[in-house]
Amino acid sequence: MACAAVMIPGLLRGSVGAVCTQAASLGLTPSALRHLTLTSIMKSKRKTDHLERTADVIRREFVFWLQVVSAAKVCGAAYESPSVKRLRLLVADKDFSFKAGQWVDFFIPGVSVVGGFSICSSPRLLEQERMIELAVKYANHPPALWIHNQCTLDSEVAVRVGGEFFFDPQPADASRNLVLIAGGVGINPLLSILRHSADLHRARADKGSGYEIGTIKLFYSAKTTSELLFKKNILDLVNEFPEKIACSLHVTKQTTQISAELKPYITEGRITEKEIRDHISKETLFYICGPPPMTDFFSKQLENSHVPKEHICFEKWW
Repeated sequence: MACAAVMIPGLLRGSVGAVCTQAASLGLTPSALRHLTLTSIMKSKRKTDHLERTADVIRREFVFWLQVVSAAKVCGAAYESPSVKRLRLLVADKDFSFKAGQWVDFFIPGVSVVGGFSICSSPRLLEQERMIELAVKYANHPPALWIHNQCTLDSEVAVRVGGEFFFDPQPADASRNLVLIAGGVGINPLLSILRHSADLHRARADKGSGYEIGTIKLFYSAKTTSELLFKKNILDLVNEFPEKIACSLHVTKQTTQISAELKPYITEGRITEKEIRDHISKETLFYICGPPPMTDFFSKQLENSHVPKEHICFEKWW
């Protein structure tokens, strides 16, 4: 859900390009899109609103009147868990792009409050199919309510990319190991990073060149296995790249039997400091996204273990 990025390694910071919006193919004219965006911004007054929390965070800048806002259409929807709905959006703007880990401002016609949701798909899906995916937990916040109660196939919305929490290595960059630490729906941006890393590995295997990823370890915690999102997607990547990708799935309040398929990957209990400390090295970057207490705990522990601050990236969501 809505996030405020706090830290990013300087070596991975990319430039932000300026492009024009192409909304006509989804029926939203530039003037209608501008009205929707400005109206949403002006009416968004609550101090806990996504726009206020992220006011200082980088977004893609627009050349003329505002910032890049692209029309999008809902082309798929399914429940990832009893409380989390996954959306697939077709984005009209052919120049729309994002870095793995970033989020979007989410503008809904008729809803004055602007949503903020992390993208959980890989940039490759956008490049190939003009699609992005979001996974939104049910809440009383108007954008989340709309997604769960009113959103239908072909619903038209608008999106704008933002965020300083991302993994965007260039082909000549040094290989890095990644440790991804997720809690609850904090898996969303980390799944995007995981998927992007897998795409980079496939591209290098196919072409014999490009960025070389190191090892990736995902630590992911939820209350129960039913609340662990994207289980099949994660395990498919682990099985496809066993030499590169591993995961440790944690459940803290499991009361039912764990399936045989999941059991080898499940640990009952919270992610521990020792598990994370065992993966510290000078080649490792840490990405953390989860409830604020969890994020604060692990970022502090990593600092206390002398991990350079520029190797610790975290995003808080509420």
